[in-house]
Amino acid sequence: MQFSRTCRGVVASLFTIALAGPAVFCAAQTPSGLSPETRARVDQIAHQVLASTGVPSASIAIVKNAQVVYLQAYGDAKLEPRIPAKPEMHYSIGSISKQFTATAILMLAEQGKLSLDDPVARFVPNLTRANEVTIRELLSHTSGYQDYWPQDYAPPFMQHDISADQILERWARKPLDFDPGTKWQYSNTNYVIAGVIIEKVSGARLLQFLQQRVFSPLGMKSVANIDQEKLGDTDATGYKRYALGPLRVAPKEGKGWLFAMGELAMPAADLARWDVSIIEQKLLKPGSYEEFETEVRLKNGLGTQYGLGVDVSSQSDRRALAHGGEVSGFTAENIVFPDDRTAVVVLTNQDAAQASGEIARRIAALLFTTQETATVGKTEQARKIFEGLQQATIDRSLFTDNANSYFDEQALKDFAEGLAPLGAPQEFVQTRRVLRGGMILRVYHVKFPKQALRVWTYEMSNGKLEQYLVSTE
Repeated sequence: MQFSRTCRGVVASLFTIALAGPAVFCAAQTPSGLSPETRARVDQIAHQVLASTGVPSASIAIVKNAQVVYLQAYGDAKLEPRIPAKPEMHYSIGSISKQFTATAILMLAEQGKLSLDDPVARFVPNLTRANEVTIRELLSHTSGYQDYWPQDYAPPFMQHDISADQILERWARKPLDFDPGTKWQYSNTNYVIAGVIIEKVSGARLLQFLQQRVFSPLGMKSVANIDQEKLGDTDATGYKRYALGPLRVAPKEGKGWLFAMGELAMPAADLARWDVSIIEQKLLKPGSYEEFETEVRLKNGLGTQYGLGVDVSSQSDRRALAHGGEVSGFTAENIVFPDDRTAVVVLTNQDAAQASGEIARRIAALLFTTQETATVGKTEQARKIFEGLQQATIDRSLFTDNANSYFDEQALKDFAEGLAPLGAPQEFVQTRRVLRGGMILRVYHVKFPKQALRVWTYEMSNGKLEQYLVSTE
């Protein structure tokens, strides 16, 4: 189970249930922390997304300059009785746990106890084509082993206990879904196999290994193993929802189902400490981090946009290492921008919901766009132009001759007919700024109650706009 681009289950709809009085708890700000204006925008993003999705709560951590500079919790960790969310509460991080399993494998490789290109059969024989599948293919989801949990809920059989060997017996001895290395397909089964390998090679239980080699060195003092025990009464409760119905307590998976692929729970601050370790390369050798962060390619050369336990992509025009997570009752999103020494953690307590990813991506865009001092003024200008177009008018002094030619009488009429019925936008925020063709390209996200639009402009060196376009997002 993994709720991001890798999820193959049915994505829940967005909901329009308002939250009553979300609680907010702020960490102390360091001199290098967020400005009051940025903190206010982060708060606004969290409140808006929780209200629009109906997700009960979110716990957020932000890393800037490789320091944890911001912690907040919003909404309700429990509904009955109502208990406000607090930053110190545990939330399940789901498949973000896979990064820790991948790191354990890399540590063992550094010790010479295994190689990423070793066949699985060296450690776990009798699995389907185990002599052909490599450890690297397990960690990059290119092995072909069938996923045992693609659903975005816990089926009845998952509420009974199971062992790793039983999971492998039922799913890793089936025919492969494809030849190893020829396709990318997310599969939790891969990481159960990897966890078994770690325990065989290290001679320690997986969580014991991680505690000694990862959690303790990084000061991650509050990590919990929810594969064996449910979260405590002082932590967040996980919820589910049937379509647009009320929130209901989600069932807990049986013991064993989350082993090595989704077993970890922690406060957002602990996951942020992990992100700092990635930025500063604290635990592994540089070569191991390169393996961890490099996009794995298929045998035909096609990129997978996945490394070893992390999505490898570009967000906000920056290199991003990201992963979503989902287990019964919880979803999470973790985005690390190693080159910018920045990270965003969002943990939420409802499954099959998009709130964590939406909050994280919008905060990330905010953090980078606010680095430009002119952002606020340019955004306000773009908003005013939009409002004018809703009335079929523009201030032609703001535009180049080319753009003024584009906005002829028919164009203004069409703009107004399409945009006026939408009313005033709920949000108008810049999400991107890059150079192109000697001009500055700016992209804006414009949100209305039932629709979102994309506005993008090209600005000349003299400040005039060569382009102002609008489309659905």
